[in-house]
Amino acid sequence: MERLLFPLGILQLLAASAAVYKQWIPNTNFETASNWDKGRVPCARDVVHFEKDKVVSVFVRSAHALTDMYLPLNGEFLLAAGAAFTAFDGSWDPGCDSGGTARFADAEHRAWFDPTLWQDVLPSGEPRPSGPLFSVDEERVPCRYDDVIFQPETSFRVNTDSSQPVIHLRSISVMGQELNTPSSWAGYLGGPSAPLQFHGNGTLQVTGTGCPDKSGCACGNTPDGPRICAALLRASGRQCPEPACQSPLQPLGHCCGVCGATINLEFTPDFDLQKYQDRLVQELLSQPKYAGVQMAISKVHKAQTLLGIVSRSAAPLIQIVLIDDRAGAQAGTAAEQLAADIMQSIAQHGEALGISSGKMEVATGSTASGQVGSHPVSRITAGTVMGLLFSLLFLGGIFFLYRKGKLRDVDGDAQLFPRIPALRRHQPWQRMEDPVSPAPASDKGFDNPMFSVEPPDADLGEETPKDLQVFYLNPLYDASETET
Repeated sequence: MERLLFPLGILQLLAASAAVYKQWIPNTNFETASNWDKGRVPCARDVVHFEKDKVVSVFVRSAHALTDMYLPLNGEFLLAAGAAFTAFDGSWDPGCDSGGTARFADAEHRAWFDPTLWQDVLPSGEPRPSGPLFSVDEERVPCRYDDVIFQPETSFRVNTDSSQPVIHLRSISVMGQELNTPSSWAGYLGGPSAPLQFHGNGTLQVTGTGCPDKSGCACGNTPDGPRICAALLRASGRQCPEPACQSPLQPLGHCCGVCGATINLEFTPDFDLQKYQDRLVQELLSQPKYAGVQMAISKVHKAQTLLGIVSRSAAPLIQIVLIDDRAGAQAGTAAEQLAADIMQSIAQHGEALGISSGKMEVATGSTASGQVGSHPVSRITAGTVMGLLFSLLFLGGIFFLYRKGKLRDVDGDAQLFPRIPALRRHQPWQRMEDPVSPAPASDKGFDNPMFSVEPPDADLGEETPKDLQVFYLNPLYDASETET
């Protein structure tokens, strides 16, 4: 395959290789019919027109005869073996009865953060078969530990505008060459093709490393979430589809509400995301009753709130999103049942799997969202705490009633609880006096059952005598019991 550069006309040989993980769908190939305004590949009687101010990289797979061709000021043709352009000699072309102007489509608007322009692929490069697993919208775009592939023998142009200055990736395969080290990627960026293929304010950076945490790694596309959703809604008519449930759930990283169920898991260092996903698929999702149910599972960071105030810190969680293909009042019901089975499994095996707690929320066609169920794996601790709180409240109520004199025997004389012997430390300012009668009911103020100040029988309107002595009664002790 050869590269023809404009205006230099440099030729270069390229190779091909297989793709992995997430693959870019559109291309700028000459033989792709959708790249032309007429919806077909130019024929011999056509005049090919490239906008002179547009930057293009165009792969040409075969030979083409044309009447004329207008080239851009900056671009390249990537010529496969046997590919060429020749002038039309006027002979009859059965596939081109009448000529015209064929204009190459503008590829400037094709954005990196458009989920509709990516597809999941197998390590072999084949599209991943549809199955029970799906990804929330933010994870449909390559995440920071993903491998990215641009198909061999294709050209492309991608707008990398981003809310992040750097877009991290594990590797990038371009024109059959896998670039999985920072140095190899830097070398490619310094070549002639990269400026024609990538444009925008976001810089792609290859790290060569995968996720180091067995509990999973967050995707890293949250800062560009609004950009992802804007591209997705633009492709679907600028609005989310109307859900069948009244108050749909809003999973983290997903653009539109869904009917079904979500489960948020708190985990320990023993948790293994890949093993747990495989377990759910093999033991639950594979059951016939869950045909039509799909699951997305990944690590997310949920903003923490305190008294309604959102904190800057975010707690890592494992988010499970369950949806199904049911309609009407049955929408989400199969997903709800699967969520209940998952919660039951967590109750039985959560500790061994490294799951400390799980919280479920559902929304179906017959119910609104907000039906929440949670299951802490360590229920014994929670029960102990609740028992202690109840005991303290009960004892506090008994003590209050006792001090108010509500707990007495049937004769109304002796209290049901004996008085506690008084053990008092005498201070210089305290005197042991016989208690005086309490103030009359007309006296203003309030009774404190734990502490009272009782002045002697005196006229408060007159001047207080100098020898007035004020003393304090401690309701927990009876002075008379200390006298011998």
